[in-house]
Amino acid sequence: DVQLQASGGGLVQAGGSLRLSCAASGLAFEEYVIGWFRQVPGKEREGVSCISSSDGATYYEDSVKGRFTISSDNAKNTVYLQMNSLKSEDTAVYFCTAGPYYSHQFCELDVIDYWGQGTLVTVSS
Repeated sequence: DVQLQASGGGLVQAGGSLRLSCAASGLAFEEYVIGWFRQVPGKEREGVSCISSSDGATYYEDSVKGRFTISSDNAKNTVYLQMNSLKSEDTAVYFCTAGPYYSHQFCELDVIDYWGQGTLVTVSS
């Protein structure tokens, strides 16, 4: 079975930092794009950041560029999302995801095959 184990959420003040981790098992790690989507009540899930461990390609949603950094540790089958300069609008449930590598649909909701459990990030202003 494919498992995406997310951790690292919590409560932080605006301007602070958190690091999310996603440990993947049961899949060929380097064949997938691993990433993070987030959701707030009443809104659709949106892609925040994704990475391909095979070629290092990355995606960042515009609002997180320059603040968030995604990285991959292939030896541990783990992807990290370092979130700095957090804002109240980053408050959401964050989900670890895995999907096939389509260059024209990199980090898009339609191509996600697997979802991990959510981890709540709360940024207080």
